[in-house]
Amino acid sequence: QVQLVESGGGLVQAGGSLRLSCAASGRTSGSLVMAWFRQGPGKEREFLAVISRGGSNTDYVDSVKGRFTISRDNAKNTVYLQMNTLKPEDTAVYFCAARQGPYSTRSTLYDYWGQGTQVTVSS
Repeated sequence: QVQLVESGGGLVQAGGSLRLSCAASGRTSGSLVMAWFRQGPGKEREFLAVISRGGSNTDYVDSVKGRFTISRDNAKNTVYLQMNTLKPEDTAVYFCAARQGPYSTRSTLYDYWGQGTQVTVSS
C-alpha cells in the first residue's frame, strides 16, 4: 500500500508561483510512475503532468506546458510540481497520483491518490 500526502497549496495572485510537494510512504516512490491531476469547481479531473520512475521522461497537458514543471527526488520519496505564471483558471484542487504500471496520462489507471491540496489564484 502507498500513501501520498500533498502540500504547498494556498492562495496566490495571478502571475505568482507555487510549488506543490507529494510525499510518498509505504513503498519506494522510485518504483512508481507519478503524476499530478487537478479538479476545478464543477469540472472533471484533469491530467497535468507525469514523470517516469527515474525522472528522465515527463509529459504535460498543453495548457500548462512552459509554466509547470514536474520533478522528483527518489531519495526523499517526493514528487514536486513547480507552478509559475499562475492564472485564475488554475484554481482547483490538485492531486498527486501513483501507479505501478507503465507511464500514463489517464486518471483511471492510477492506483494511489493523495487527498488533494487547494490552489486558489486571485485575479
